[in-house]
Amino acid sequence: MYYDNNVWAANDDKGEKIVLLPKYANRHGLVAGATGTGKTVTLKVLAESFSDMGVPVFLADVKGDIAGLANPGTDSEDMKKRIERFGLSEAGFSFNGYPVTLWDIYGKKGIPLRTTISEMGPLLLSRIMELNDLQSDILSIVFKIADDNNLLLIDTKDLKAMLNHVSDNSKEYEAQYGKMSPASIAAIIRALVALEVAGGDTFFGEPALNLTDWLTYGPEGKGMINILDSESLISNSKLYSTFLLWLLSELFERLPEVGDLDKPKMIFFFDEAHLLFNGASKVFLEKIEQVVKLIRSKGVGVYFCTQNPRDIPDGVLAQLGNKIQHALHAYTPSDQKAVKAAADSFRVNPEFDTYETIMSLGTGEAVVSFLEDSGVPGMARKAFILPPRSSFGSIDDGKRDSIIKGSMLYSKYYESVDPDSAYEFFERRGIELAEEAERERQEQEEAKEREKQEKEEAKAKEKQEREEARAAERAEREAAREKERKEREEARKKAAEERKKNQAINSVGNSVAGTLGREAGKAAGGKFGKFGKTLGGNVGASLGRGLFATLFKK
Repeated sequence: MYYDNNVWAANDDKGEKIVLLPKYANRHGLVAGATGTGKTVTLKVLAESFSDMGVPVFLADVKGDIAGLANPGTDSEDMKKRIERFGLSEAGFSFNGYPVTLWDIYGKKGIPLRTTISEMGPLLLSRIMELNDLQSDILSIVFKIADDNNLLLIDTKDLKAMLNHVSDNSKEYEAQYGKMSPASIAAIIRALVALEVAGGDTFFGEPALNLTDWLTYGPEGKGMINILDSESLISNSKLYSTFLLWLLSELFERLPEVGDLDKPKMIFFFDEAHLLFNGASKVFLEKIEQVVKLIRSKGVGVYFCTQNPRDIPDGVLAQLGNKIQHALHAYTPSDQKAVKAAADSFRVNPEFDTYETIMSLGTGEAVVSFLEDSGVPGMARKAFILPPRSSFGSIDDGKRDSIIKGSMLYSKYYESVDPDSAYEFFERRGIELAEEAERERQEQEEAKEREKQEKEEAKAKEKQEREEARAAERAEREAAREKERKEREEARKKAAEERKKNQAINSVGNSVAGTLGREAGKAAGGKFGKFGKTLGGNVGASLGRGLFATLFKK
């Protein structure tokens, strides 16, 4: 209950008020205790007080009963006794509902709460997907490649497309980023598919949560209580714890440094906090410690709620200045050591044994130590937690639907959008490469067709040239033969003419020669009488023709 500018959380066994000073609320806190000891009521009382103070609050609703903050509590005999016991009527106690905004990463029991793959980052994703060190290093390199190439990683299909791209082009990136085994990348993809099955395809996307939307106020200036439905989410412990750590990290990165304020800017309750540290790597634990140490300078107080303080690493536990320890049970020597460690973390009160008190506390009772005005942890005090002003139970579906749709943030986050990111880039690139490959194929086919056509044309031309050459050769032969024939014909004609001429000459010559010979023979033979004249004429004619033939023989 917010009273006298302080968070009145409990009364001690003497009836004195135990208050948490607002200026130290950002020094973090611890609410611990076994199941059924009243931790949830304590969380609600603190959340109500901070809201009344005008401080926005975040709570994870693991069991479904935190949402009851929206409804005012109801009067009963037990409540009347508690109101009277704490003197709440005089302090102005009244039943009251609180302004709440309901969120759900699955979008079923609240406004969809999303983030992007890039904002979650490789370290937190590695934890969610339970990757080994080598796979985590490769995932970090893939994020680096995406950043270097201005590729947005919004949802799981973006990361899957990026992983496949790096695997297919590992040789191209090897020189600059180092060798990345396709087998390791395949293992990361399988883990990513498992994350999708667990709901990753729902809560990784846009519009991503803008955490400034949590720094809002309800009626009368009350701080808005943002409640994340975690009944389904808690079944995936790695996802639950890592998602909440991401929220803290985002607050740390987004909010400005403010130093110490009169009251915090926001209070963050981390229920089932042990899940955050189970199986956490050294690097992961260092990140948690860093966030817890530094976020208080941003005006944010973190309150871890768990069963046993030993669930919290010492480095984180040392940062928690405000402690509410409900009952612990020690059934084994190990349990006894745990209770002893819890008791030893309190400043000793000589009026009671802290160890024995913790084990004997009833429901709604606790050992409490808040930071005093000087900033020093207060002495341990046995306390009785005040009752909440809101209802103890959950809310019905009608009320839940009314709260969800009545929020100003409903229209902003209800509909998911799929922006242009890595998946779309590689999809376009794939289409472009396919089109380019098709163009190259067509060009190659056209080139082959042209080459074939050119070969056929060359072959046809060659054939034509051969035929033309053969035709020319034939024509040449024909011309030669014709020429030869004509020459022979001319020769024959000439020979014939020569023969004719010769024959004429020969005839005349022979005739003349014969005549001359005959006359000469006659003259010579005439000496021997008539017979000699005739014989001499014949012999002379013959000798004359023979001599003529010899002289003019060709």
